[in-house]
Amino acid sequence: MQGLHLTADCHHCHCDATLLVDATALLQLCLDAVKTAGLQAVNQLIHVFPAVDSQPSGVTATVLLAESHLCIHTWPELQAVTLDVYVCNFGGDHSAKAHRLMDALLAAFKPESAERHELHRGTLKKMKTS
Repeated sequence: MQGLHLTADCHHCHCDATLLVDATALLQLCLDAVKTAGLQAVNQLIHVFPAVDSQPSGVTATVLLAESHLCIHTWPELQAVTLDVYVCNFGGDHSAKAHRLMDALLAAFKPESAERHELHRGTLKKMKTS
């Protein structure tokens, strides 16, 4: 069950504002980026949050991958986005593809700053039990 989990918290995104509020545009970005990275989308789910005071709210897009998942949450009022890419490395190492996917998404959202994290999951280290 080894895998790679990448996250990024993107601040002050300078992307086309449509990506932050339009479910169709966001999903298309996700599917195109997944395909270009060499990963396989097997399903997707989008949720658009209701407008607040006539201002559009964010969108959550999830793409189920044969290798695991991609999830994006947008906050248009903050010009912010969170990205979550996880790939299982069962049957092959998909780490390079995960990094390509994350890099493509960061390029699309154009954040002024991004806090990136990388977690290697399922390592075979023994844990103490009590």
